[in-house]
Amino acid sequence: MMSMSVPSSVRKSAAVVGVAGLLVLAGCSGPADAEDAAGTGAESDTGSDSQSSSGAGEYADGTYTADGSYQTPETVEQISVTLTLEDGIVTDVEVSGDPQARETEQYQGQFIDGIAEEVVGVSIDELDVSRVAGSSLTGGGFNAAVEEIKDQAAA
Repeated sequence: MMSMSVPSSVRKSAAVVGVAGLLVLAGCSGPADAEDAAGTGAESDTGSDSQSSSGAGEYADGTYTADGSYQTPETVEQISVTLTLEDGIVTDVEVSGDPQARETEQYQGQFIDGIAEEVVGVSIDELDVSRVAGSSLTGGGFNAAVEEIKDQAAA
């Protein structure tokens, strides 16, 4: 096996480039992640302070209700969304609607049946539903209601 001798200046330059690359990558992560990547951060606690360190909003625990609307080819439809939050995480969801069109009744029903598995256990700041159980338009009304709930729950 052949060994190569690499000049000291090349090794030092490579080390500097490597450290600079790590710093750039650490800058791309959130504040808590950057500390952990640099090896200087302690493991964060999972209390309510963890939301503010991740850049997420802080929300008061509770149950909140808001209405959202969305356009279908036939009409504008309304849904009502109730979310229960604990530490900014959705622990329960209820959606109800009053469909104006026969087809909307089917799609709202599919959305209502499938929404819990999409949002329960997820941070309210990460909610952005689109197609749920075959229903693609109802998500727009849901997302509008979530934005209103965020405003209500903001601490």
